[in-house]
Amino acid sequence: MILPHSGAFFLQLSIWELVQSSGPLPKGIMGLLGIFSLLSWAVIFSKWASFSRARGANRAFLRAFRKANGLEAVAIASEQFRSSPLVAVFDFGYSEVERQSKTRGGINNKLALERSLQLGISEELTKLERNMGLLATTATVSPFIGLFGTVWGIIRAFQDLSSQGSTSLRAVGPGISGALIATAVGLFAAIPASIFFNQFSHGIRQIGARMDDFSLEFLNMAERNFSE
Repeated sequence: MILPHSGAFFLQLSIWELVQSSGPLPKGIMGLLGIFSLLSWAVIFSKWASFSRARGANRAFLRAFRKANGLEAVAIASEQFRSSPLVAVFDFGYSEVERQSKTRGGINNKLALERSLQLGISEELTKLERNMGLLATTATVSPFIGLFGTVWGIIRAFQDLSSQGSTSLRAVGPGISGALIATAVGLFAAIPASIFFNQFSHGIRQIGARMDDFSLEFLNMAERNFSE
């Protein structure tokens, strides 16, 4: 008859009361997981906004690029699309084209131009990947941190049970329930971080492929306009 009575007792406990009943270490672990969760959500919202701007600016810049008669016209129009990663790649390539055309009257070193474009792509990929490590760390580590808090809380709950000399679930139940909350908090932090890490990684690969394709379009236009 202990179980029904104990079940009724647990229903009277709120999650906050269970958190308060946990020990200092589980509380600290839950606080750490809360910080991880807040930081990862800040990264998620920031990345979501920047990726949306980048995709929209990429589409608009590509339309302007393909309609332009030459690289000089594109350079002027590119000022409107500064949030586009393609504009940064264009700037690297255009700077190299200008250097070669001023010193040699045309593009004589295509390999150097290709390297400049690749440098632009690498720099933009580095910017897109900024703070992705935090999402990866949160997704990977948070469940284990939460599990550690749960195991520690359960150990303490059974130690308290043995010191009290009681075998009632009522005595140990709140401690175990409070300890399990640490695992729940860890999963709460890890699951969104994992989902958005995978989504953003896919977006970065897509934008990277788009920059690679754009570099080929840039080379074609540069050869038409500046080659001897």
